[in-house]
Amino acid sequence: MSSQKTTYSLKKPFGQRLKLDLKNHWQMYLIALPVVVYFLIFNYAPMFGIVMAFEKYQIKKGIFGSRLIGLANFKRFFTSPFFWRLLKNTLLISFYGLLFSFPLPIIFALCLNEVRNRRFKKTVQTISYLPYFISVVVVVSILFDFGKANGVITNIASFFGWEGGAVISSSKWFRSLYIGSNLWQHMGYNSIIFISALAAVDPTLYEAARIDGANRWKQTLHVTLPGIASTIVVLLILRLGQIMGVGYEKIILMYGPSTYETADVIASYVYRVGILDADYSYSTAVNLFNSIVNMVVLFTANFISRKVNETSIW
Repeated sequence: MSSQKTTYSLKKPFGQRLKLDLKNHWQMYLIALPVVVYFLIFNYAPMFGIVMAFEKYQIKKGIFGSRLIGLANFKRFFTSPFFWRLLKNTLLISFYGLLFSFPLPIIFALCLNEVRNRRFKKTVQTISYLPYFISVVVVVSILFDFGKANGVITNIASFFGWEGGAVISSSKWFRSLYIGSNLWQHMGYNSIIFISALAAVDPTLYEAARIDGANRWKQTLHVTLPGIASTIVVLLILRLGQIMGVGYEKIILMYGPSTYETADVIASYVYRVGILDADYSYSTAVNLFNSIVNMVVLFTANFISRKVNETSIW
């Protein structure tokens, strides 16, 4: 009987079904309303500004009154002397971040999963989460203090043969300091989702593996990792979708003229030309290029994952 009612209701026009659903579940819609309004105002409405990428935007004339110039802003960026440096730095920092920052939270979660002392386990978890709540400004201040001429990091580097002075002012050290500080700050927090996924693995699978003679290492390989594989794949796809999304906040706090060679990325370049130089059309075009690359990589990674192991975001 219920299936017949469902079939009948689906045959109704969309407007009637929506009206009925709003009447029956208005409380849920009311709860969701602030979230919907937030995303409409701060995420979707600003997308209209993409039009500026194809204009010679002037504040006095506005978006509707500014002259359209087609792809001129994109051509300007692609022929810019900074293009290859920006692209190289963005990809390298993102790649190194993916190489180290993505697997280490998984390894950390697997190690914590093997700890049997609950008090010690909770203490380690709490300590590992704390750096995440430290402001980026404070983290960069610590880096400057430790990386100055007589700082701890510089002294350690000097012990192993470094003779270039303060590491915070060296272009050769910038990526290491940036990625290392990110790893210290986010590893514990990023491991939370993997710890939650590990808790959902069926304990009977471990019992069956032990009966078959599997040691802890083999249980990890054949039970634990397959149990959280879907979580790893989905997060990897999302991370690949941010391959060009190196944030500018920490970059602009850390870099200087002496480190531009390895520190300047697309996001920091957009900040300089858009906010400091007020070249809104050009900066919009550069950022749009960045977003398109991220979207293409995201769709490609999702497509490959769906074909290879049938795990995907959509």
